[in-house]
Amino acid sequence: MDAKIYNTEGKEMGKITLPPSVFGVKWNADLVHQVVTAMQANARTPVAHTKGRGEVRGGGRKPWKQKGTGRARHGSSRSPIWIGGGITHGPLKEKSYAQKINKKSASRALAMVLSQKWKDGEMLFVDDFNLLERKTARAKKALATLSAVPGFPIMQKRRNAALIAISGNDENVKKSFRNIGNVAVEEARNINPADLLSYKYVVVSGPKESIAMWEKRVGKK
Repeated sequence: MDAKIYNTEGKEMGKITLPPSVFGVKWNADLVHQVVTAMQANARTPVAHTKGRGEVRGGGRKPWKQKGTGRARHGSSRSPIWIGGGITHGPLKEKSYAQKINKKSASRALAMVLSQKWKDGEMLFVDDFNLLERKTARAKKALATLSAVPGFPIMQKRRNAALIAISGNDENVKKSFRNIGNVAVEEARNINPADLLSYKYVVVSGPKESIAMWEKRVGKK
C-alpha cells in the first residue's frame, strides 16, 4: 500500500509505503467500542457529590425532648427525612469509573481505527508544516491549501474537522493551530483510538517518523 505525501502548498512530494500491520488491519467494531468506552471512562472525573447526615452543617442539638411533646422523637434536624438534612444513597465523588484496558487490545484497536481511516480516504500525509514561528494565520493558510486536495475539504467542516498528528514536540505547530477551533494537534506517539474517532480527518505530519512510532506500538507482523 502506497500513499501520497503532500507539502503545505498542496503539491505531491512523493509516496510512502504503509505497513500492513498498521494500515491493513480488519475492522472489529466490538473491540474498538470496548477500548474507546474504557478510555472515556478512565478520563471521567466524578464531580457529583451529595452530603450525608454526618457531613451537613448543624443538627448538633436534639430538636425537642424525647417524651411529653406528643410529636415523633428525633435526635437531629439533619436526618435525611428533614429539609436541609443529609442525602441518602446520593452520588459520591469517591466513586471510580475506571476500567482496565488490555495493552494488546488497545494497540490492536489503534491499528483498526488507523486502517479504517485510511480505507475511508480520511487520512492525509504532509511532509512538514515548516512553521518557523507561531502564527495562526500561517496555520490557517496551510489548512486552506490542503483543503484543495481532492477528498479533504477540511476547512468546510466547522466542528471536529481534523486531528493533526505530528512526529515530535513542535511547539510552533501546536501553538499556531490551537486557536483554530475545528482542529486539534497531538503527537503521534500519544494518539489513541478515541482521539482518532473524534475527528473526521487525520493529517499526519512527518509521516515516516509517525508511522514508525505506530508500527512499534502495534507490533510488527
